[in-house]
Amino acid sequence: MTTIQALPRRRFHRSTVRRLGPAFVAAIAYVDPGNLVTNVTAGARHGTALLWVVVLATAVAGPIQYLAAKLGATTGKTLPQLVADRCTTRWRLAYWVQAEIVSIATDIAEVIGAAVAMYLLAGIPLPVGGLIAALVGNGLLAAGDRYGERFLQGVSVASLALIAGAFALCLTFSPPTAHELGTGLLPTLPGDGALLLAAGIVGATIMPHAIHVHSALARGHKRLDAHRADVFIAMVFAGGTNAAMLVVGAGALRDLDGDDFAGIAAGLADRVGGAAQTAFLLALLVSGLTSTAVGTQAGSVVMGGLLRRELPRSVRRCATVLPAVALLSSGASPVMMLILSQVALAIGLPLVLAPLALLTSSRRVMGPQANTLPVKIALAAVITAVITLDAALLADQFMP
Repeated sequence: MTTIQALPRRRFHRSTVRRLGPAFVAAIAYVDPGNLVTNVTAGARHGTALLWVVVLATAVAGPIQYLAAKLGATTGKTLPQLVADRCTTRWRLAYWVQAEIVSIATDIAEVIGAAVAMYLLAGIPLPVGGLIAALVGNGLLAAGDRYGERFLQGVSVASLALIAGAFALCLTFSPPTAHELGTGLLPTLPGDGALLLAAGIVGATIMPHAIHVHSALARGHKRLDAHRADVFIAMVFAGGTNAAMLVVGAGALRDLDGDDFAGIAAGLADRVGGAAQTAFLLALLVSGLTSTAVGTQAGSVVMGGLLRRELPRSVRRCATVLPAVALLSSGASPVMMLILSQVALAIGLPLVLAPLALLTSSRRVMGPQANTLPVKIALAAVITAVITLDAALLADQFMP
């Protein structure tokens, strides 16, 4: 185990800025097409009533991402590697299977989002767009291998800024009132599918693969104060963008049918203008293309850690992208596929949070950086809340 000495508090300065980056790569997962569609649909159907879910999920996601970074920085190992070290072969394989299912659900959202954007912007057929998205993701990772991790971090920061800017532009055409924002922060579930969307928002915000990849990216960055700053800044951007997505849906698309991308784009054009429509589609395209690279990287981290071997990137990409391309060819609603993929992530989330909590709370693993008692209690409360949400959703969907 690599031990990290506690560092004295110091002012935020240039050396800290230069260390920013890993959290921004992970934060791309927080503004991927799954987030975009789930938040916009929640706003279109229920106004700002679910804004509190976005805010609460973001407030929880930040500390969780920091724990993932602290785990990687302190131990020099990824979360999957540490899980594998403590599991029998049978449990290790079982954990890998569920992690791959989560990876497929993640890729479905990313590939579908990019493919739909290409179709609406340039008329590219959906299956072809899905394949292009996969190739672009591989290309970004190959460039990262050649030019270093700073390349992917730079792409992530630029993408996050572009997506945030696109929704800021949309907000200027249809700004919310203070009353709408205030009522949206009051916890309530208005019914009519709100529980499904709330679970989708949680799954889209606290994403399993972002936790895995962040633990890997943090291994070369030992300064925990830099990780705190990195996570805080990245989550402010990502959380604000997610809130803007929902508010845009509430203001510009209220009561519009949210099950059709073309309808969403047309609704933006009709109600707030063509500039907002173009900004929305560009945000969807950029989020899909960039997040495919992060998703592929996370899949490699999971397989390498749990199976102690890796497939060639092209083979791994085919295994996760083909289901998305098949769904694109099926004629099913892309919006509903995206929402359901985020719900699947919420259901799989406790299986990532539990080992993260146990490992970061262990003094044998973390030494003096182990979680304090208040952090342990907070983690237990978060895991319990997610399991309760998942159970309520399953009961609502499958029990009369």
